[in-house]
Amino acid sequence: MYFEGCPGWQNAEGNLQTALDALGLPDVPITRRPVETVEEAEQAGFIGSPTVLIDGRDPFTEPGRKPGLSCRLYRSEQGLANAPSVEQLIAALG
Repeated sequence: MYFEGCPGWQNAEGNLQTALDALGLPDVPITRRPVETVEEAEQAGFIGSPTVLIDGRDPFTEPGRKPGLSCRLYRSEQGLANAPSVEQLIAALG
């Protein structure tokens, strides 16, 4: 899930495709879901752009985060990033 105001969704999509390729799953579809209003964010449990769902679950969720239209940061091996890393996505998919 994403909204256009945050560029991290493009990085997340590229990293996710790289992770799927590395796992031998290049044909698994990636579905983008835009979130455009606060109401949509609340309804979807969207805690920031990008949010990656795997089987409907956010493997990177942090307790206490409230839904809303905001850019999301991820803790990665190199520090804060605007998308989960390939390594993080491989671990979440595995």
